Amino acid sequence: MSRPAALSGFPEWSPGQRMVEQAVLDHLRETFERHGFAPLETRAVEPLDQLLRKGETSKEVYLLRRLQAADGGGTGGAGTGDDALGLHFDLTVPFARYVLEHAGTLAFPFRRYQIQKVWRGERPQQGRYREFTQADIDIVDRDTLPFHYDVELPLVILAALGGLPLPPVRVQVNNRKLCEGFYRGIGLADPAQALRAVDALDKIGPVRVADLLAQRAGASPAQAKACLALAGISAPDASFADAVRALGVSDPLLDEGLDELVRVVEAGAAARPGQVRAELKIARGLDYYTGTVYETELVGYERFGSICSGGRYDNLATAGTDRFPGVGISLGVTRVLGLLFGAGALRASREVPTCVLVALPDEASRPECDALAHVLRGRGIATEVSPRADKYGRQLRFAQRRGIPYVWFPPADAGTDGVPRPDATGEVKDIRSGEQRPADPATWQPPAADLRPQVVAGP
Repeated sequence: MSRPAALSGFPEWSPGQRMVEQAVLDHLRETFERHGFAPLETRAVEPLDQLLRKGETSKEVYLLRRLQAADGGGTGGAGTGDDALGLHFDLTVPFARYVLEHAGTLAFPFRRYQIQKVWRGERPQQGRYREFTQADIDIVDRDTLPFHYDVELPLVILAALGGLPLPPVRVQVNNRKLCEGFYRGIGLADPAQALRAVDALDKIGPVRVADLLAQRAGASPAQAKACLALAGISAPDASFADAVRALGVSDPLLDEGLDELVRVVEAGAAARPGQVRAELKIARGLDYYTGTVYETELVGYERFGSICSGGRYDNLATAGTDRFPGVGISLGVTRVLGLLFGAGALRASREVPTCVLVALPDEASRPECDALAHVLRGRGIATEVSPRADKYGRQLRFAQRRGIPYVWFPPADAGTDGVPRPDATGEVKDIRSGEQRPADPATWQPPAADLRPQVVAGP
């Protein structure tokens, strides 16, 4: 068998990196639950008509099709049965579908978090993958959703990320009502196309955005200039509102969006100074956003774009007269970790979960050593027994190579029949400091920092 080739865009972390990922996910779960979000997992597939009905995502959806499906089954949404299914590209569309299906049993406002794999057929590059893990929080309500939830969500994400050894993060916020009202106020007939054009500002620059505004939104040079002037407004406080008003455009929807954005930015400035910033170039590409929108940068990694994004969606979860507006934020967990792993800026304190290696005097002592390990494991201390009865120096080097901090030397008369004697304490050695002292497996406890691998910054 030839050596298999790696698949681009489908990351496989090393054991140490996987431990970092698990620790990050555990921290996110704990933080989300502390803020009252309940866990949810939805299926990996959705009908294509649902996946494609909001936003320009058709080129990114992976189809789900059986190997022996009959020829002629549709693609791109034309088929039936399994041929009309696709892997979800985000967690918001599946969540909206779930809310509609289960509205009769949910208690509103419904607060949920969801941590799952998603699949997106885009070009792989650093920080962007075809298969990746997202962590979402959303709040939905029936008929109307109070605006204070738009204020709350970025603060929850900042609390979650702030509890990890990550570079500083900065949430950039805007409001689509503000932008749409401005575009209407200057006479643009297609605000949605203008939003999409401005959303590409960081990628293609102002000259090409102006061309897009003319081509897709019918903007005159003066209108394009006004759109770019709006997109250039940025502030860490409510002073951005004065800059918007100075442009001399009026529209009721503009005023509504401006007031809402002021509330988000002022709350962020009070709770997390310097971490919430008004950025009026932020638009978000998906059509289902209707108000507040968020994008989050990792300071020092701004060139890679947003690591966490979302916003308000008032019409995504609707069926007939039933309407469930929501607001949510999605964190690209794999995206963040991939960037930091690639930069050598995040790692596990050791490559294995093992805290203690029980040294093996000889093969005949393996039952007693296994019993000693069993006692330590029963107390929550990750333990393994040496694989071979080598000289103790070689066993110590084995532990050192794997990053195991402690080696336990059982007494020569540890016990018989695999049962350790109650008074057989043995000795435990910290192989980093060289300190060795008597220890009882029934009471010995390592420092909290050694009990499990820690997520640490730096190489």
